[in-house]
Amino acid sequence: MKAENVIAEKSKAFGIRIIRLYQHLEVRFKGFPLLKQLIRSGTSIGANVRESVYAQSTKDFISKLKIALKETNETEFWLELLVETDYLTQKEFDSIHIDCVELKKILISIINSTNENDNK
Repeated sequence: MKAENVIAEKSKAFGIRIIRLYQHLEVRFKGFPLLKQLIRSGTSIGANVRESVYAQSTKDFISKLKIALKETNETEFWLELLVETDYLTQKEFDSIHIDCVELKKILISIINSTNENDNK
């Protein structure tokens, strides 16, 4: 259960960082459509993690975390596009990208260990 708390806390903190990044970029690049994609996928990670807490089964739990993992991967893509097109500085990208990669690793670890435990 401790890992679930860690992922819940980190995904919420990441969502907050995404919202703040959105606010920052929206001031500079008002109405840029990609920003809506970023905020949608970046905040969806925590929402799916939160949903997994009350999953109806192990299969449902894993499913919710796999959706969170897909959203994390999508968020990473949008961040890469933003830095490669100079909407984000390398420093801004590096700062939030580290958190994104960490979320992916934690989600993969929880999914894999849950699958292993379920198959015993």
